[in-house]
Amino acid sequence: MPRTASPARRRSRLLRYAAAFTVLAALGGYLAVQYDSSTNESGPRCVVRAADGDHAYEMSLHQAANAATISAVGTTRGMPERAVTIALATAIQESTLRNIDYGDRDSVGLFQQRPSQGWGTVAQIMDPVYSSGEFYEHLAEVPGYSRLPLTVAAQRVQRSGFPQAYAKHEPDAALLAAALTGREPAALNCVPSTVTAEGPGDAARVRAELLRTFGKDVLPGAVAAGASAAATVSVPVPATARAKADGASRRGWELAHWAVAHSEEQRIRRVSYADRVWDAGSGWRTERPKDREPDTSTVRIRVAQ
Repeated sequence: MPRTASPARRRSRLLRYAAAFTVLAALGGYLAVQYDSSTNESGPRCVVRAADGDHAYEMSLHQAANAATISAVGTTRGMPERAVTIALATAIQESTLRNIDYGDRDSVGLFQQRPSQGWGTVAQIMDPVYSSGEFYEHLAEVPGYSRLPLTVAAQRVQRSGFPQAYAKHEPDAALLAAALTGREPAALNCVPSTVTAEGPGDAARVRAELLRTFGKDVLPGAVAAGASAAATVSVPVPATARAKADGASRRGWELAHWAVAHSEEQRIRRVSYADRVWDAGSGWRTERPKDREPDTSTVRIRVAQ
């Protein structure tokens, strides 16, 4: 006659099954995100290259726009480049820089934040500006985060089931952060589909997104209002933010790279700063002004007409 398991053994077995199911569910969510990342978007792309040319990171324009937003929110909060690197590595691992509306359990967004864990509503988390701000707010509460190994700092924010997974993205995240924070000039290049697509851009929409991402100080009142018919947005670079060594500034290049990264969604056709000009069809080129120094006081963003 078969023996009947005791209630204690049955409870133990049920607990093991429940634990296994939880792990499988988490793994399923992780693999779903990674599978989505493996189906690379064809067509227009962006690439960021190291100054020595030995390292490059390629992504879609959607991913580049999200990366630029993550960086801009961080610098606007006064966070250092290291914090931006940690945030980018986390988002590469969690969502491959895609603003996805699914994940493990109720996780959504760039950082796979969970409404049930107090990160905000689904609508809030699906806003890259909001979700990036939440990540930095939690990161700033980690003592000595800038001196910690990246995977440790990220894990103290994320509480991931795969805590070691962030480390492998550090080289790419550091390369992205160097460009998007403006330390490496003209390092990000994108080829948007707006080269051939029809329809004008909207300079007012570009101004609104700059204000939403960088805050009200990015555009003085008169510049923020702009002329409704103007196709160019002129973004001033404060004199205090201009570097003296190379005649340009991290702030200027940060804004220029933000515009290039958002060229697809904002229908931006040209970005100029200092002695460099980016065109949607050909990328960056040097354009040295005659008989005068390069203008490092303004980043000019021109939309399609």
